[in-house]
Amino acid sequence: MSRWAIGDLQGCLSSFQLLLDELAFDPRQDQLWLTGDLVNRGPDSLGVLRLISGLGDAAITVLGNHDLHLLAVSYGHGRLKARDSLDQLLVASDWPQLRDWLQQQPLLHSDGSDVLVHAGIPPEWDLATARAQAGATSAALRAQPDAFFASMYGNQPSLWREARTAVDRQRFTVNALTRMRYCDAEGRLDFSQKGDIASTGGSLLPWFQHPARQLEPGLRVLFGHWSTLAQLRWPAHKVVGLDSGCVWGGRLTALNLDSDEMISVAAVETPATF
Repeated sequence: MSRWAIGDLQGCLSSFQLLLDELAFDPRQDQLWLTGDLVNRGPDSLGVLRLISGLGDAAITVLGNHDLHLLAVSYGHGRLKARDSLDQLLVASDWPQLRDWLQQQPLLHSDGSDVLVHAGIPPEWDLATARAQAGATSAALRAQPDAFFASMYGNQPSLWREARTAVDRQRFTVNALTRMRYCDAEGRLDFSQKGDIASTGGSLLPWFQHPARQLEPGLRVLFGHWSTLAQLRWPAHKVVGLDSGCVWGGRLTALNLDSDEMISVAAVETPATF
């Protein structure tokens, strides 16, 4: 059995199928861990959701910000943007079934020393806190999606200890686990920068380099969301960023969770535009 963690797909079905061939993936005995952002910007989000949902237990995925955006739009609490490529999916005959499946996916998955999340773990959290807040937020999303998506958007609170209500805690959890890249010196989530670390001039810190980070040192975090990072592996911080920019014309990358082998293929789709 092989277990492979794969970066953001964003509707790049052909590249995904090419990578699965390269991995000799066999759903009868192998397993995929997907970092989320299955949909949007690429040409075939519908095909990606159909393929992954059909794999059953052979695929584990967490939700990314684009997945949550799709769900919010479908519940009438978000608007399609000019760069979105979700129209085909939203009118598909099997969209209700695919939406139900997507809505059941977690915000965080952990097994042994590996933690899978779309964006990262905020500095203030250890694993127990991350699992508890991810679980509570996922439960709210599933139980009352209209209320959840009506209050999901917004950048505040940006510090966990300032999240005093259930809605605050849910919004912070979504922002931390699916949108975060940088924090300031106090640990506040900062969404003003999306580029590589050098682009901030040292004014902000990547979440995984924050000196007050509480996550247990023996854990390895697998994440996506950050295609502009200069490197994928950060051994000193026990993190691997698997978004290698497939939808932008880069590569699609997989990491073998047991052997640490990394395999990638060049994107075959036409690059999306910013």
